Parts: sequence; structure tokens; C-alpha cells
Amino acid sequence: METLKLYNGVEIPSNGFGVYQVSRSDCKKSVLTALKAGYRHIDTAQAYFNEEEVGEAIKESGIDRKEIFLTTKVWIDNYGEGKTYDSVIESMSKLKTDYLDLILLHQPVGDYYAAYRDLEKLYAEKKVRAIGVSNFYPDRLVDICSFVNVKPMVNQIEVNVFNQQIEAKKWADKYNVVLEAWAPFAEGRNNMFSNETLLEIAKKHDRSVAQVILRWLYQRGIVSLAKSVREERIKENFDIYSFSLDDEDLANIAKLDTKTSSFFSHQDPNIIEWFGDLILQRRKNN
Repeated sequence: METLKLYNGVEIPSNGFGVYQVSRSDCKKSVLTALKAGYRHIDTAQAYFNEEEVGEAIKESGIDRKEIFLTTKVWIDNYGEGKTYDSVIESMSKLKTDYLDLILLHQPVGDYYAAYRDLEKLYAEKKVRAIGVSNFYPDRLVDICSFVNVKPMVNQIEVNVFNQQIEAKKWADKYNVVLEAWAPFAEGRNNMFSNETLLEIAKKHDRSVAQVILRWLYQRGIVSLAKSVREERIKENFDIYSFSLDDEDLANIAKLDTKTSSFFSHQDPNIIEWFGDLILQRRKNN
């Protein structure tokens, strides 16, 4: 398992397994399959409503907890000094663990400074090995890095071949923050898996388009968080270390960058309203 080193010395596996939009009924089986395939980095969140299933899978796998890098994220409605702390302890209980390898603030809205102070407290108490943020644009990342006691070690953002986040990577590197890529396949939007450039590169290396994308992220020093509920895809997505992309491949992929999200902008006020409505609806259904 290849790893990247956070600025505090903690090593994070470069190829992670995400469980966003994985139903409770599929989650446990998928995580067990991922762990069997070799994954040792599992990423969940309070807002995914499947922390318990992730915890059950890790426990049932029989793999030593110390070998697994486990991440969860604090949702907006749990932001607030004391409230964030308690929510993380609750997440740890659901995940059946007495520590987390990484805890992130899920969105850059609401009282995230108060929430971050709780992450610093959890870090000081060694209940978490690393802390960070998610979906923080470069200005918000620089802001929080400049005015906290413990800088974020990770920023989890959308990164894919159509939204390559060159500027975000530049600023993250300046502050020694490791980027993680959510939705590295953009959920297949914009015909990503039938893109001619990616298909040609995949054919050249006798790999799949998905493997090319994950290898591209790895060579950029970005942690990938791929998701699947299909065993063959899970195994395939883990197998990215036996080939390399050359300079020509990287140059051709660079041309695909539109610098535009495949989903939404966190700077759109309509999206901020949507976050609030979304969580209320999901809580009714879970």
C-alpha cells in the first residue's frame, strides 16, 4: 500500500475507498470487499448515514484496527463548540473505534471556526490522529490555515480530469495540506468513461479509464476516494500501482481541464440553502 505523509508525520494511504451514497444494505458488504481487495483507507461521514455499517465491516474483517486508516466528517448541523466534539465521540461509537485516523469538517459554511476548535481539542487529546477540512476553496483554506493553532492536514475536494484543481493544489502545497479527491470519476458525468483521450491512454497501458484516472491522481500526490458496490470494480480500482503514466499522457489529460465543477459551486447561495434542506430530508428518511 502506497502512502503519503501528512505534515505531522502520519501516513495516509493514497488510494482510499469512499462510501458516499452507498446504502446501508450495501455498505457493510462493499467495505468488506474493499478490505479484502487490499484497501486500508475507508472514508465515510456523518451525513452518509452509514457509519455503523462501516464499523461493523471493519470489526468483522478481522484486520487489526491499526492497519486501517479511518476517516469520517462532521456535518454542518453538528458545528459548534462542544457540539462538534460530542458528535465526533458519537461517530466513534458508531464506528466501533476509540480513535479516528482523520476527522474533517464537511463543508465551509456555518460556525466552522467553533467546530474546528473542537477538532483541535480532539487532536490534543489524541482521540484523532489528524484533522482537516473538506470542500474548502483556496481562499477559505488559507483563511483557516492562518488563524488556527493546528493547521488542517487534509482538504478533501472535488478533483477529476474535468476539474483538475490546479490552483487549489498550489495553495494546498504552500501550506503543506494534502488534497483528497472526492468523486474522482465525477459519477460518470460528461461522458468521462467514453472520453476519447482517456480511452486512448487506457488502451495504451492495457488498463481501464478508471485506473488511468486514479493513477493520474496518485502521480499528482492527491489521495483518491473511489466508490463502487461491484466487486470487480473495487478490485480494479485498487490496482493502480503496476503501471505509470508518461509525460505525454499527463499532458493530454491536462488538456481536459475545464476548471468547472461537475456538480455545483459551494459559492452559490442556492447550494448553501440546498445543504440545509438536504440534511433535513435525509434525517427524515434514516
